[in-house]
Amino acid sequence: MASTPDAVEKQAQAYLPDFCAPGTVLVILLVAELVAILLTLVAHESGTFLTELSKMSMFLLWLALPGTGILCAIRPWAERQGHTRAFVICFFLLVSMAGILAEITWQLTGIFGQFVIINDTHAGFVVRTLATSSIVVALSMRYLYISSEWRRSIVLEAQSRISALQALIRPHFLFNSMNTIASLTRSNPKQAEEAVEDLADLMRANLNSTGERTTLKEELETAAIYQRIEKLRLGDRLKVRWDVASLPMRALIPGLTIQPLLENAIYHGIELLSDGGQVTVTGKRIDDQLDISISNPVAADQRRRTSGNKMALSNIRQRFELAYGHRAQVNVRESEHEYCVHLLFPYDEGSR
Repeated sequence: MASTPDAVEKQAQAYLPDFCAPGTVLVILLVAELVAILLTLVAHESGTFLTELSKMSMFLLWLALPGTGILCAIRPWAERQGHTRAFVICFFLLVSMAGILAEITWQLTGIFGQFVIINDTHAGFVVRTLATSSIVVALSMRYLYISSEWRRSIVLEAQSRISALQALIRPHFLFNSMNTIASLTRSNPKQAEEAVEDLADLMRANLNSTGERTTLKEELETAAIYQRIEKLRLGDRLKVRWDVASLPMRALIPGLTIQPLLENAIYHGIELLSDGGQVTVTGKRIDDQLDISISNPVAADQRRRTSGNKMALSNIRQRFELAYGHRAQVNVRESEHEYCVHLLFPYDEGSR
């Protein structure tokens, strides 16, 4: 996955699928083989199916593999030519390759005629190959384009959700923070100044988190800033236990993951308890995966009538799905007295 704002933006604006991706190569090979089976079923004679299928498969795979490699190499250049031109260039390139391959195949029949038999004239074979290739290439590129557009829409939707989450610093939190700072300006000016700096740092972190992923160190620092601000308001009612020393701080995690979950734990849990309570954040590395849990006590007879908690969880699930696919999990364990969010995702220190 792309991990910088520029990379995410380029991925969202891509016109052509990523021909270098293993998934795209696999789809192209499967389509080529299905076309080979279809053409063989239409044209084969009794008792020759496997022989004809092997020849047809070899011909189409020769076209699919080099064609995919060339498209992988020229995709960045083709993208810069514009939407329509990119597809026209790729289409004619693949059809031209099919014509060249058809000519090479015909010439090889003169050398290995006992192994390769083409029951057609020279011109007829080349024209028929070009016509068939044009149809197959057009349909395949259309399918890949639709798949790429679907992926693009998912990326754009995730970006919009990230932007919405960044803007979702609840008004009550800002109002309460400003009121707390105002009350401290007379009683403890130094602490008020520190609170203003913390609030500015938190706002800056939220506004600047446009990238896909950030380091665990930065994510935990943002959550700790939020904790300090809330601690000024809630006092001894709020306790947070951080058990994350064993986590690799350079590991990458989708931005705005821990802080929203800590915010939900305080807003939906600690604030509703008259005596407050403790939020526990634990983390550990298990082989090539990271395991992080955020748990908080809940008031058995009180619940917020808002969907903010579910919105944050839905956003995190979607971004984890985009970043890690099925290799990550976002699970919720809820009981009468406790609410816990459990994150399990791959350990990665790749370039951001």
